[in-house]
Amino acid sequence: MQRLQIAPNLALATLWADWLSQSGFPASVQRANAVALAGSIPPDEALPEVWIEGEADQLDAARALLALLTAGPSRRWCCRGCGEQIDGPFEQCWNCGAAMPA
Repeated sequence: MQRLQIAPNLALATLWADWLSQSGFPASVQRANAVALAGSIPPDEALPEVWIEGEADQLDAARALLALLTAGPSRRWCCRGCGEQIDGPFEQCWNCGAAMPA
């Protein structure tokens, strides 16, 4: 087994492992309960990790797939309702609530 990625929380680690497993990369979450040790060990050692089974070439392919799955759409648009510039994956203006133009 090889470590693929450290996750910021258990929910994301589990989601990532499920996505990878369903895509043909058998994955598991390690250190799922290590957060209980936070304060006793360095914080970066208490985060959950996603591990995959396989060779180095599978590790690269799994990393590429995880990058695709976690990259949200990035948009830049101007709200027609209030003129606010919106950046990121948002489809609604945070200022006035207007929907992103089609």
